[in-house]
Amino acid sequence: MYKTLEDTVGQTPLVRLKRLPGKLVEARGTVVLAKLEGNNPAGSVKDRPALSMIRHAERRGTIRPGDTLIEATSGNTGIALAMAAATSGYRMILVMPENQSVERRQTMRAFGAELVLTPRDGGMELARDVAERMRDEGRGIILDQFANPDNPLAHYEGTGPEIWTETQGRVTHFVSSMGTTGTIMGVSRYLKEQNPAVCIVGCQPEDGSQIPGIRKWPEEYLPKIYERARVDRIEPVSQADAEEMTRRLAREEGIFAGISSGGAIAAALRVAAEVENATIVTIVCDRGDRYLSTGVFPG
Repeated sequence: MYKTLEDTVGQTPLVRLKRLPGKLVEARGTVVLAKLEGNNPAGSVKDRPALSMIRHAERRGTIRPGDTLIEATSGNTGIALAMAAATSGYRMILVMPENQSVERRQTMRAFGAELVLTPRDGGMELARDVAERMRDEGRGIILDQFANPDNPLAHYEGTGPEIWTETQGRVTHFVSSMGTTGTIMGVSRYLKEQNPAVCIVGCQPEDGSQIPGIRKWPEEYLPKIYERARVDRIEPVSQADAEEMTRRLAREEGIFAGISSGGAIAAALRVAAEVENATIVTIVCDRGDRYLSTGVFPG
């Protein structure tokens, strides 16, 4: 039987970083592995929860083809939902801050989504408020990546088991950028069930830094799916460090990725410098072509 597009979500490559960790890390017996989520069909780790949220909502009878879906997004979830909606016959309205990259907006529109842009000063908080107001006005149904348990479930059922299998159970540390927190919640739950000693490290921006895809939420906007107890350690990363590591990731490892991935790699390398005989896995969330207009890469 032939596969559908949805069948190609997941089972992404897990590759060893060869140059960035450096000789000292390797001499200590530590390896740093990157899971290349940009290989998903819509180009990011968010393909997993987007498909999960739509399919589980369909099974519950909450949505059906022809309905209008609304979602607040900073980019990747919106693109993934637009792709999944296109394959299943939904109208997709995405609410996002106006300062998100041109490439992200163009990709969403290419999948047929309608965009509602909110003032940049309001950030994702305002985008979430606007989406909820639209829902309350009866304009569509919100799947709500920030509160929907089907978001982390995608990683508990997919990403986590893949990491465990691909490392043959050797994973000692998992490092992930934190945005909606679905990835780190689902993977943490699965890996801790296999081995409670696995250290879960979350990456957040330093105060004053703005890194696409990584957030430090005000308490009132903290995602409802987030459980503090599932994260052992928080690593703050500056915008400058995330951007520089993103460029180095392309130049030194041949991995063309987005800025949140640079932040996660920077945090993973910090951890790698502290430990011995460790297997550290981190998530490369998406591809770098969504960030060309931001100026992060040399012109």
